[in-house]
Amino acid sequence: MTALQPLVVGIGASAGGIPALEGFFRSLDDECGMAFVIVTHLSPDRKSMLDRIVARYTRMPVLTATDGLRVEPEHVYVMPEGRFMTIRDGALWLHEDDPVRRERKPVDVFFAALAEDQGDHAVGIVLSGGDSDGTLGVRFIKEHGGVTLAQGRDGSAPANPEMPENARASGGIDFFEPVEQMPARLMQIRRDAVTPAPLDHEQEASAQVQQEIAKILRSRTGRDFSGYKAKTFLRRVARRMKVVGCATPEAYLQRLRDEPDETAELFRDLLINVTGFFRDAEAFEALRTQVIARLLDGRGADEAIRIWVPGCATGEEVYSLGILLHEALNDIAHPPRVQLFATDIDEDALTVARAGRFPAQLLTGVSPERRQRFFRKDGAAFVICKEVRDMCIFSPHSVIGDPPFSRMDLVSCRNLLIYMDAGLQDQVIPTFHYALKPGGYLFLGSAEGVSRHAHLFGPIDKRSRIFQSRGHDGAPRRLPMSVEGMALNPTASPHSRRIIATADRPLRKLVEAQVLDRHAPAHVVVTTEGEITFYSSNTGRYLEAPRGAPNRDLIDMARRELRIDLRAALRQSQKTLRPAMRQVLMLENEGHDGFLVEIVVEPLETSLSSEPLFLVLFKYLSEAQPLLEQIEEAAPDEAQEAVERELRELRERLQSIIEEYETALEELKSSNEELVSVNEEAQSTNEELEASKEEMQSLNEELTTINGELSSSVEELDRANSDLQNLYAATQVATIFMDGKLVIRNFTPAASAFFNLRDSDVGRPLTDLASHLDFPGLEARVCEVFQTGEGFEQRLSAQRNDQSYLVRLMPYRDHGEGIGGVVVTIVDVSTLAMAERLQRKLFTELNDRVRDLLAAAIDMTGGARHGAASLDAFADDLTKRLHGMARTCELLIETGWTTVPIDALVKTGLVEIDPARIERTSEEIQLRPRQALQLGLILNELALGAGRGGVREGEAPVIAWRLEEGWMTLEWQERGGSSTGMARRIEALATRITALGGLGKIRDTADGPLFALRLPLET
Repeated sequence: MTALQPLVVGIGASAGGIPALEGFFRSLDDECGMAFVIVTHLSPDRKSMLDRIVARYTRMPVLTATDGLRVEPEHVYVMPEGRFMTIRDGALWLHEDDPVRRERKPVDVFFAALAEDQGDHAVGIVLSGGDSDGTLGVRFIKEHGGVTLAQGRDGSAPANPEMPENARASGGIDFFEPVEQMPARLMQIRRDAVTPAPLDHEQEASAQVQQEIAKILRSRTGRDFSGYKAKTFLRRVARRMKVVGCATPEAYLQRLRDEPDETAELFRDLLINVTGFFRDAEAFEALRTQVIARLLDGRGADEAIRIWVPGCATGEEVYSLGILLHEALNDIAHPPRVQLFATDIDEDALTVARAGRFPAQLLTGVSPERRQRFFRKDGAAFVICKEVRDMCIFSPHSVIGDPPFSRMDLVSCRNLLIYMDAGLQDQVIPTFHYALKPGGYLFLGSAEGVSRHAHLFGPIDKRSRIFQSRGHDGAPRRLPMSVEGMALNPTASPHSRRIIATADRPLRKLVEAQVLDRHAPAHVVVTTEGEITFYSSNTGRYLEAPRGAPNRDLIDMARRELRIDLRAALRQSQKTLRPAMRQVLMLENEGHDGFLVEIVVEPLETSLSSEPLFLVLFKYLSEAQPLLEQIEEAAPDEAQEAVERELRELRERLQSIIEEYETALEELKSSNEELVSVNEEAQSTNEELEASKEEMQSLNEELTTINGELSSSVEELDRANSDLQNLYAATQVATIFMDGKLVIRNFTPAASAFFNLRDSDVGRPLTDLASHLDFPGLEARVCEVFQTGEGFEQRLSAQRNDQSYLVRLMPYRDHGEGIGGVVVTIVDVSTLAMAERLQRKLFTELNDRVRDLLAAAIDMTGGARHGAASLDAFADDLTKRLHGMARTCELLIETGWTTVPIDALVKTGLVEIDPARIERTSEEIQLRPRQALQLGLILNELALGAGRGGVREGEAPVIAWRLEEGWMTLEWQERGGSSTGMARRIEALATRITALGGLGKIRDTADGPLFALRLPLET
């Protein structure tokens, strides 16, 4: 890592992680030079609690994130409720959270964006919380050079340890410790970030460090890193040295020896997980046009295409190949089966690959069309479609130490060989050749090639690094020798043994190696079948390659003179498990010259193989002198002795041959008898197999039928499940299925808006989760429904708003009509509740208005009767009053019984007087319905009184009104009238004036009596 100032620290926790946050900020220094972004959904109460905690222990401001808000050091930023957050160019950006399909991994989403935006300036902290949110995000931060921490169980243990434990298990956590120690750790990281790399040695010293560390890793993990490129290996080691604070390689080596956990952490750091979808798009396009088309050409539904992707990491490359193949298969009427075998030694990365769920930041190489076709959006992440996922098989496997796959059509290994040195590449590339069919294809990364193995692969497209396997020339395919060695001893490769043997070889071993190479007798190692597994130097004098196909059988390769004695000695040693010796005369120059050879066959003691091995040595004794020359040159006695010795050797050899022949004859007789018996048994077994075959065919037909039915049932279940999921999403009715102990069995997406539910909450009691509904008696009501089998309904209100909900508890009945649980449904009835409130209000208003109208009618009847001289006058007067009231009501109806302008009311009330005779001085005032109705009746009474002669002929009343501090003053002046007459009329209106809460007063003026009415305005 380079300079990390200022650090941007992302803190992921659940809503219940407030205690952990308090422990963190309690130990934090104000002048830390870091910005903190808290990724969790906090309710207003919990947000206030966090504000108080930060204010109590620090002077840093707490800000709620908004779009484009720049992240500054020594500030705390909080994600608002109902949103999820990313960071880009040092600024925070918010995204809407779908209430039905909520983003379940907001910490992963933010951490992935943080790693991409800040690189080695990023720090990720995982605190208390449920589920596995943050597990994928910390790996992104670590791969981009950042540092990761998680809350440990010691000290202030997390209330819910799932999130930190899952993040730690993924291998993405650098420090697993209490929250109180994290601030000090962050300050240490900030200080150490600006120091130079602690690994800066000469090449020889660096190689020595690599071999020592690789030896420790091999002994504890079983994985050999000695063949990795030194630059990459040492860079990862240097990062771990900075993380743990080791200043020298010697100190770090000692730490590795003393702390096995550090070995595991280094192992995780050394695993290369840098991959992406359609990385190098031009190469994938070349693969599609030049390879995939050929693989599918002529393949039918009864065939399979097999592809191996070693070093698959988190699966992006595998799914990219699956997408290409799926697109090509759509153009074939009867497509073949496709199997993608994806392997890696990192089991945590394989877990991510199997899930097939990736943040949006990882899909930058996927076109919008492919994203829409092959991915299903789940919150802010994307999940690979089922058709592509079913093609892929993920498995742990080491391309170096485990036996390879075979009969592959394509091997795609991109950007793995670049981390291996030349020796390790020389081991891996022949392994790929063994794994491929003749004519199979190899797809490598842009910086990789097979130039040193041109005899194994030919180029198809050098620019795109696509190669084709050359044929095997009819020879039997065998594992590369390096892989055979690994199969015998998987903890150490031949390459690693070679490096270790030459790194620090003492003088004695060098001497022994040279003596064995130059002065030891020629020798080979063979199996019990006589197949040679090892050759020494100088064997050409005794062995020669046979004609025809390559063969490693010892007897076939031995010189003709050696075969009889060699076979006899090998059989004797196999039978007695003791050394066997023979002397043989080897002839040269057409039988005239020769030499004596002693053959020694003895068992080889080794733990490398479970199969017995034998060591065969060829010891040169002396030059052989022809027998006639010995006789001529020797004295008679010596000549006779030489002849007798030669005859004795011939008799011994002849006797040995006779014994071997007789033994072989007995063995043949015994074998013949056994073969006859075996033949009879085979005939009997064959008859049984024929019967079994018929039964198996019948059983196979039954299984085929059953399998067809099951497949049909599975398809129906899939359709029913899809319909049910779409029904849940379309109705948006919150439903929770529980057993009698309130343990959640299932729930609809809409229920997450009330109880903060996640998929991991299935199996947990509902009472353990925070709720936005105020339902204190839920547990008792559920138990009552479970026991009685009768439903229950109750209307509740939400804690965070004024909405109303109808909660219905119904028994869950199984196939036997027994009660297996309780179904809780929550329906939003806020509109219905509002309608009910409005209805009650309307009924009340209607009652008040009817009451006012009846009271006004009674008053008008009394007033008409009081001033009527006859019955006709009474009827005429009452009719005018009722018409005036009707006009006022019509005016109220036109305005919707809301407000009425006083100007319109005056026009309606003074209809009995010619408008030309009325003078108005006014300002606009709005009256409520009750005031307008009463005032209209008052104006109608005044107008009727003025029309009966209360003013001088030709004169008109003057009406004026004004507004003063919430009171309206209306003045009515009649020119030429008398105050006594006006007083009698006003006295009849006293009841209405009082009902309005007003005051009336009459005074005499020069122009005539003036009536002033003062009313409070209703709001």
